[in-house]
Amino acid sequence: MSWGKLALFFGGALFGSAGVRILSSKDAKKAYTHCTAAVLRMKDAVMDQAAILQENCADIYAEAKAINEARAAKEAEEAIEIEGEAAEAESDAVVESDDVVETTEAAESVMV
Repeated sequence: MSWGKLALFFGGALFGSAGVRILSSKDAKKAYTHCTAAVLRMKDAVMDQAAILQENCADIYAEAKAINEARAAKEAEEAIEIEGEAAEAESDAVVESDDVVETTEAAESVMV
């Protein structure tokens, strides 16, 4: 084993030990606490925005549903109106054909 590899090993072990001490120091714990608090605040803000978004989506869905219901009611009303006009036109046609029959019978009786 060469001296260079041995030096790298001990240097890494020393750096790792110093790193553990630095990471477990009071200042580091304080920094971790502040970072965790910031993450929790961010989570709360995101959750608030998600709730607002859900409310907006629910409002949009309800309004769209109401629009479609109103449109369906209007189309049904127009269909009933069209059926009524068609029935009226049909009854007028029947009355006109009866008038034609009566006129034809009257003309035949005059000719006889």
